[in-house]
Amino acid sequence: MNTKYVDLINQTFYFPQEEFKLNKDNLLFHNIDLVGLVEKYGSPLKFTYLPKISENISKAKGMFRKAMEKNKYKGNYYYCYCTKSSHFSYVLNEAFKNDIHVETSSAFDVNIVEKLLESGKIDKDTFVICNGFKRAQYIDNIANLINNKHDKTIPIIDNYEELDLLQDQIEKKFKIGIRIASEESPKFEFYTSRLGIGYKSIVPFYRKQIAENPKVELKMLHFFINTGIRDTAYYWNELVKCLKVYITLKKECPTLDSLNIGGGFPIKDSLAFEFDYQYMVDEIINQIKIVCDEAEVDVPNIFTEFGSYTVGESGGAIYEILYQKQQNDREKWNMIDSSFITTLPDSWAINKKFIMLPINRWNDTYERILLGGLTCDSDDYYNSEQNLNAIYLPKYNKEKPLYIGFFNTGAYQDTIGGYGGIHHCLIPQPKHILIDKDENGIIATELFSEQQTAEDVLDILGYNRKENE
Repeated sequence: MNTKYVDLINQTFYFPQEEFKLNKDNLLFHNIDLVGLVEKYGSPLKFTYLPKISENISKAKGMFRKAMEKNKYKGNYYYCYCTKSSHFSYVLNEAFKNDIHVETSSAFDVNIVEKLLESGKIDKDTFVICNGFKRAQYIDNIANLINNKHDKTIPIIDNYEELDLLQDQIEKKFKIGIRIASEESPKFEFYTSRLGIGYKSIVPFYRKQIAENPKVELKMLHFFINTGIRDTAYYWNELVKCLKVYITLKKECPTLDSLNIGGGFPIKDSLAFEFDYQYMVDEIINQIKIVCDEAEVDVPNIFTEFGSYTVGESGGAIYEILYQKQQNDREKWNMIDSSFITTLPDSWAINKKFIMLPINRWNDTYERILLGGLTCDSDDYYNSEQNLNAIYLPKYNKEKPLYIGFFNTGAYQDTIGGYGGIHHCLIPQPKHILIDKDENGIIATELFSEQQTAEDVLDILGYNRKENE
């Protein structure tokens, strides 16, 4: 009878996989000895495998190049990194090894861009696409960038007032884009995105405020939907509507030459994950070319803003099972040495699932359990895998420590969880490890940040201030 955890995985999935394999009883991730990582740095910990960032960028650029060659597409492709997925310097330093561009979302993003320019990570040929609703500081920062001769800065107009605000601050002629307020999927509680300008309003807006404006040059139409790039009737329908707007604008505006299709490539969230990236890229390029050819207009340059796809699959978290609580006849709770709410907030906020696997004891028998975090919040738990509707782990044994890993967690979790700040129940921020690989395949690790201490927390809360301050 097959009762070992390794048997369960082999019966359920094709295993091993590209990034996961076993070394006897222990799990390897991209050939990284995760048990060795825990032995060296302890638990809980987060890690970032930097080479995965460059790998995914290279894959995407290759897919668009192949699709454009296949369809005889004459436009160019520009890969932008969506910084809000992870703003950390180690992420951007790795990403910009790959001749890419950048998309910003808020004022401080532009300060990061300025640091990247100062350090030579990017240069004057790097496109800076400025998205998001623009408050005064964001407007000022964009204007400073353009006034300092970064001519490839393109603010994307989100509402009717932004253009006037930018013109008041920018001293010369500048380029802009317009974001389409796409219609949302039927599952949403509202019909139209709060971001951008409605389909029917874009051409009148262009005619009224841009067409005869000597200070502004329209270069880009921006399109993005919250469900991401999926092979659904909804996605293709919204893309066609976007292209109709592009065609109409292009016929009136010769300077318009770029279409930004946003981000939205999915990332692997299960060992059963399947997504035909090349098919989707081929079909997007094909659809754009067909519509443009029929309208007898030049095809646009294509921009993408991949965030989760860039950084998501590089990240992971490791926890130790501290204790098992048998709460009734059916439910066993395995308690981890951290909190899901604070370290993997999407698992709590939007019920997002990640790949979860034990990193040791694969040859032990398994049991069905629930996973609980350390906070005294009833929602601090993780109760199912994407494909199993349950969690199975090697049986708890007080004498044999069990460690579990959550994988592909590199996008959004640290910023949404409030990296380095105050966390629910004052559960400390785990230490963070950077993992790199040299040209000979030798893996090296580096401590990026220590686990948060009591003194760190007391400083933030104000308890270490002197009374007379």
